[in-house]
Amino acid sequence: MPKQQFPAIAAEIDRDLRAVRQILRRPVEAEIARGQLTGPQQSAMAVLFRSDGLSLKELSRELGLAHSTVSGIIDRLAKRGFVKRQAGETDRRLTKIAVADHIRQYMRSTWPSLELNPLAEALRAATPAERQLVLQGTRTLRRLLERGEGRGEPK
Repeated sequence: MPKQQFPAIAAEIDRDLRAVRQILRRPVEAEIARGQLTGPQQSAMAVLFRSDGLSLKELSRELGLAHSTVSGIIDRLAKRGFVKRQAGETDRRLTKIAVADHIRQYMRSTWPSLELNPLAEALRAATPAERQLVLQGTRTLRRLLERGEGRGEPK
């Protein structure tokens, strides 16, 4: 294959991978939209979900937002029952903010299936031969990309 065709093939693969990512994200994006969270609220929830609870100061630093801005975000999330405030274990004056238990449970039990459902449904509808081709193709692409990582550019 002539060398000049590689950029065109790479561009086509990139377009296909972008389209696949968009399709896979649709259920997640629909669920986020259903929750009617603003961008900053989504960011705060994501940071809090990855922690066991943070002070307002810590959360402000993580988000790169002013203390007063984050305080308002947390007030609105608490009013909707998405987060809870907890007194510190060692210092009762220190308040930690954490994701509400029912939200944490939802994220652990339901969220993973939202992320995988479009892929699982597509594979369920595929023939065994198509499933094997997809698996073989993605494994090959991953292997080629990983092989090229050490040199700064894939072959």
